[in-house]
Amino acid sequence: MINKIADSNEYGFEWLDIIEPSEEEFAEVATRYNLHPALVNDCLEPDHLPKFERMQHYSFVLFRICSKDDTPEVENVQDLTSTIAIFFCEKFILTIHRKKQSLFEEVIASMEEKMSSSSRELLNILIASCLNTYEDPLKKLSDSVDYYERMVFLKPKDGPLLQGVYYLKRKIDLLKQMLILSYDIIDKLDSKEEGNVETRDTRDLFIKLQSMLIARSENIKQLLDIYFSASSQRTNETIRVLTIFSVFFMPMTFITGLYGMNFEVMPELRWRFGYPGVMLLMTAVNVLIYVWFKKKKWL
Repeated sequence: MINKIADSNEYGFEWLDIIEPSEEEFAEVATRYNLHPALVNDCLEPDHLPKFERMQHYSFVLFRICSKDDTPEVENVQDLTSTIAIFFCEKFILTIHRKKQSLFEEVIASMEEKMSSSSRELLNILIASCLNTYEDPLKKLSDSVDYYERMVFLKPKDGPLLQGVYYLKRKIDLLKQMLILSYDIIDKLDSKEEGNVETRDTRDLFIKLQSMLIARSENIKQLLDIYFSASSQRTNETIRVLTIFSVFFMPMTFITGLYGMNFEVMPELRWRFGYPGVMLLMTAVNVLIYVWFKKKKWL
């Protein structure tokens, strides 16, 4: 579907928004605007990473925006983000995407409000709106990090905890990768030759989002360190308890094993007080061990 949003007579440039185009529609647009076949193929790849390319008569931007319907269990960039391809020059802007995106309503409203008179001004609005799609997911990630921090300290034995932290880390790493790869786009948009106050705002937004992601990335690493340290501490505590039990039972096992040997000449076995004496000996040994442990503050 091809929507003509801006006309060159009114805005000085043409804007076509192309949603899930058929092969015929795409071929027609590519021929009409003389689009390079390699860039057209990039538009069709759902897992293509962000990029910026400057051609002879136009430039090409491939940006990934955060999906609103992302699932908690993220495995790749397609689960978390979707692609928007932008061809632009002074005379036209083409936006190409696979499904309808609500951000375009905001872009159109902003374009009409600011009375955009150039395609580059519209491009800045588009990129800023694409960056804004990262804000809500980042806030949710912050809430998730806080939740898992509480879980690590309050309910450390919960089974799904580590799996949840893994998927959270995976999501943060993917978003971080998308922003890092998008830096070239922001840098070209806010270049020394063509930058202005509004492109500086877009760069500031990018830096803010990048800082938030770096902070969340550090938080999740610290959270994993705390989780493994707590798990190691619990394991050590279990081993400590088992060791204490074994120390108490080792002398008893030795004594019972000694008197369980089938030798014919063992005078204690025929002694009237042999059994009570052995029981008293085992009790005395355990009492001594207990006193020693207490003195060493091991109990």
